[in-house]
Amino acid sequence: MSVVLESELNQLCDEQLFHTGWYVKNLRTGTVMERHGGVIVPSASTRKIAIMMAALKAVNEGQLSLSQPVTMASRFKNNDSGCFQHFQSAFEIQLQDALVMMIIVSDNTCTGAVADLVGLEAINELCQSIGMADTVHRYGIPPAGMAGYLPADKTNSTTPADVALLLELILQGVADEASASRLGCTPDLCRLAIDILSWQRLRNRIPARLPLGTKVAHKTGTTAKNYNDAGIVYVGDEPLFLICAYTDNVPTELPSGNPGHTVAYDLTARLSRLCWDVFLTNLTRR
Repeated sequence: MSVVLESELNQLCDEQLFHTGWYVKNLRTGTVMERHGGVIVPSASTRKIAIMMAALKAVNEGQLSLSQPVTMASRFKNNDSGCFQHFQSAFEIQLQDALVMMIIVSDNTCTGAVADLVGLEAINELCQSIGMADTVHRYGIPPAGMAGYLPADKTNSTTPADVALLLELILQGVADEASASRLGCTPDLCRLAIDILSWQRLRNRIPARLPLGTKVAHKTGTTAKNYNDAGIVYVGDEPLFLICAYTDNVPTELPSGNPGHTVAYDLTARLSRLCWDVFLTNLTRR
């Protein structure tokens, strides 16, 4: 069954005029499939998962507190994502609220503030320590206007397999002290991370073709040519599968006249739905 599913997933990608890499794991059976899972691509805002975990590690180590104030300073507002860029003056919110906004609406003002607080060195150290060998955080937020045009080796970059590793470790950390410890966290902090990811409001990719209300703990990532999404899909409150889908060099407009981003969004949604149909069918047959 996995061979057939992998072929169908690849066929969907082969039909496109842009690069698509993905990593899929059936969390009930352990079966892994991938397409260009180790190819380095711009991470875009999927990198905010790692930023969140580095912040939670600092909380666990006593360096930060979830209730401490974080200033949304004007120097972090030169960005094109989220809500706080439109606020007229600097203000403070609690760190936990900054993490929530950074994830669920991909707020870059929060991202800049949190990354500045935690430090790029700590974020990169966490990624390397857990085995995300092909992931690099080069900026808190890439230079304004350049995020969609920088090649992978000049911007924040990762691979689908690296992000899958991080997500699975967070999931395991909810119930397993050793896994949480690898992240420098506790099970309660891993549970908070999963909760925040599941509150995601940008649901136009992995969840878009799934049954209404399906729980998906995920983070999107967008530039002018990249439309990514990485997350864990649940049946009820039980994790079913993990999927990390990354597109690159997506044209603004395709020969069909369709906008490239809408096709990329729906491609990820279709990949997700195929996995859902096959894995859920296998589950009900047991």
